[in-house]
Amino acid sequence: MSNFGRLDLNLLLTLDVLLAEQNVTRTAQRRNLSQPSVSVQLAKLREFFDDPLLLPGPRGMRPTARADELREPLRQALAALENAIIAGEVFDPSKANPTWTLGAADYGESTIVLPALRALRMAAPSARLSIFETSPARIIRKMEQGELDLAFHTSDAVINGLHSRFLFAERYVLVSRKGHPSVNGPVTLTEFCGLEHVMVSPDGGGFYGYTDTALAAAGLTRRVVLSVPHFLFVLQVLMTTDLVAMLPERLVRGNPALQITEAPLDVPGFDMFMVWHERAHRDPAHQWLREFIADSV
Repeated sequence: MSNFGRLDLNLLLTLDVLLAEQNVTRTAQRRNLSQPSVSVQLAKLREFFDDPLLLPGPRGMRPTARADELREPLRQALAALENAIIAGEVFDPSKANPTWTLGAADYGESTIVLPALRALRMAAPSARLSIFETSPARIIRKMEQGELDLAFHTSDAVINGLHSRFLFAERYVLVSRKGHPSVNGPVTLTEFCGLEHVMVSPDGGGFYGYTDTALAAAGLTRRVVLSVPHFLFVLQVLMTTDLVAMLPERLVRGNPALQITEAPLDVPGFDMFMVWHERAHRDPAHQWLREFIADSV
């Protein structure tokens, strides 16, 4: 366009957020602007592109065809500009005060975030961490919008289009409380099937998992009497009852109230990965955080 030179970069930054949020109020919050200021900027953008860009809809605002065409090229251009500007910067964790957002379920919190936390607080004392649980389907959208820096997921949840780094391989073990009357050493497959089990079902209410698939291949079943959505509750259950569980080893390693026993069958484990978006790939602070976490697990 012949009048490209008069387009303010701030307008493009606002447009990027508007196309992501499709809401003036949320855009104002993310851009640290007043709502009237965002409305004024939207009016200037409409004039520049000679297009309404965002139209009222039944659930907020909906983008026009022109806005849809602009969305991805604009996002890529802004990311490239950001990377070019920060390329020569050096990140000093002892002086910086970033706020990092991490996506992790309770397993990732316990096996990845917690082992790194003490040393991270010492290395970057002014940094802040925000940790929340999010589904794989929402990770890429949140990362595109700059709402999520890193996420930790298993190999089957690694999302195409994101950078990823292998952290560690995990395996399943049989876990029970110390002094369990029926688990005094190695257990046979028959004894294993006769125990009362608790299992984690992230979606809630499930009584069939990888262990049951392995048992079914041998024509066997076990007694699952409790299904819960989170790993950390399982640990409390195991310490206070005679239930047992097949759990990832890292989750229970070093817990003095629990005992680990080799299971009498092979249950496939999983690999844990750290994932992030291209927009943060070359950010010195982000690079430092990734290396720090990888070195801590």
